[in-house]
Amino acid sequence: MGINHWPEGERPREKLLNLGAQALSDAELLAIFLRVGVQGRSAVDLARDLLSAFGGLRQFLEADQVRFCEAHGLGNAKYAQLQATLELSRRHLASQLARGNALTSPALVKHYLSSQMRHLGHEEFAVLFLDTQHRIIRYESLFRGTLDSASVYPREVAKRALELGAGAVILAHNHPSGIAEPSDADRRITERLKEALALFEVRVLDHFVVGDGEVVSFAERGWV
Repeated sequence: MGINHWPEGERPREKLLNLGAQALSDAELLAIFLRVGVQGRSAVDLARDLLSAFGGLRQFLEADQVRFCEAHGLGNAKYAQLQATLELSRRHLASQLARGNALTSPALVKHYLSSQMRHLGHEEFAVLFLDTQHRIIRYESLFRGTLDSASVYPREVAKRALELGAGAVILAHNHPSGIAEPSDADRRITERLKEALALFEVRVLDHFVVGDGEVVSFAERGWV
């Protein structure tokens, strides 16, 4: 039986309109994205099959193009649609941050950084450049690879801060292992950057380490 023959209160689209998106399961939300099922399977059935095959919603959303398009009922058009949807979500978070003071929205900053970095399979070091009112100027990824005190260059961060007219920065990097606990090397990098940026009157407000589902703040631990 197709979804259009289901009781109205059980149809994902109508349920979303009546109760809000938060009331839907992962499979129901994915079914709305898919729009249609395949022969013998409704969109909800297909969504459940896909979540099972990929191992969960996150794995589905972060699948590369080849893996995604190999799945039954998907293809390049759906992959492009999904990537556009994810990018819209990231830009929406960025626009929310840009409207206010980053220090007054720590949860939003964590959410934004997690959306940018959690899925990366390599280590990456990024900076949120802020003006003197702590409003977002720009987010930039500056270094990539195995991060240690020799691979993060304070002069490059300082140079970019001056180019953008930044008065403060929030540092961030990810741990591909999924464990967000900062290392001794992370703390050394932070101290070197604080010292270098202080010469140009640019403050380091925080350093976030992004793991799998967890983001650790140096400021919350009293380390900056």
